[in-house]
Amino acid sequence: MAVLLAVLVPVLMLGLVLALGRYEELLLPAAEPAAEPAPDAPDAPDPVPGEELPTAA
Repeated sequence: MAVLLAVLVPVLMLGLVLALGRYEELLLPAAEPAAEPAPDAPDAPDPVPGEELPTAA
């Protein structure tokens, strides 16, 4: 009887730990993935050929 108890107790404890882990996943779902960062500002348009670029004063 003692051997049977020594074999069953660890198996039952493992089952309990696994069941509690599943229960926790149901209660506390994983956090939502972080939102994507905002895209960078669009680049300045290409200059028109033959037109001079403004210079800083």
